[in-house]
Amino acid sequence: MTRKIWGRAEWFRGQAFFGNGWNRHDLDVLMTFMAEDCVFESTAGPEVCGTRHAGRERVHQAFARVFELFPDARFDNARHFVAGDRGLSEWLFTGTTAEGKKVEVNGCDVFTFEGDKIALKSSYFKTRT
Repeated sequence: MTRKIWGRAEWFRGQAFFGNGWNRHDLDVLMTFMAEDCVFESTAGPEVCGTRHAGRERVHQAFARVFELFPDARFDNARHFVAGDRGLSEWLFTGTTAEGKKVEVNGCDVFTFEGDKIALKSSYFKTRT
């Protein structure tokens, strides 16, 4: 089996995952990057990994929930690194909850790729006190 290795220049198609997907709150665009059997491990939840959302429907719902919790969510200053079938994105998340609480934190996503799609997106971010 031949595995496609993405270079920095083509990874996330010019950062479309963040710009056209996350920052425009476009779930359809986001899901084009995800594999059929994708998994999203969110930053918080009862499991050691946060909350594990397995399958396209659950991942779609989890991504939608981010936009519900933070209607103005943005991921800026994204930097991407790839090594084989693994990748990392570092970013600055900003958003405001419905209650008016402003959030600004550094975070990252650790990815596992399946071909040219994301099989696993595991998110982490700092907690400010």
